[in-house]
Amino acid sequence: MPQAKPKLKILFLCTGNSCRSQMAEGWARRLKSDLIEPYSAGIETHGLNPNAVRVMAEAGIDISGQQSKHVDDLKHILFDYVITVCDHAHESCPLFAGRAKIVHVGFDDPPRLAKEAKTEQTALDCYRRVRDQIRSFVADLPETLTQNPEMR
Repeated sequence: MPQAKPKLKILFLCTGNSCRSQMAEGWARRLKSDLIEPYSAGIETHGLNPNAVRVMAEAGIDISGQQSKHVDDLKHILFDYVITVCDHAHESCPLFAGRAKIVHVGFDDPPRLAKEAKTEQTALDCYRRVRDQIRSFVADLPETLTQNPEMR
């Protein structure tokens, strides 16, 4: 019997590991667990965003058990890819040991978008839009990683 191809170790990196990177980790676990071993972390830790947890639950994915982690907590893992999902994380991305390729795919910040919302529903719609954009991105992994011109 042929050996299974090892899963790609992918880190989704954001500023606070509270929203976008957590959503990406949740989607990768749901959609790509056969190909990807997903992780998420932040340049800082802000705790899980309750609205991110809520809109992911609406999509049938429970991320409430995920933890907000600092990128230094995962330094021992040799990642294949580090995907920065916000500009600040991309600009502040630390160096990683091994062969990790850095890919930047920026998504809007739902809390910032929701700040001006007049109703809770409108605020949650900001989270839902970004959730769905992240889902679309993750659904195309890992194929799109080799086609991304932002890789370094």
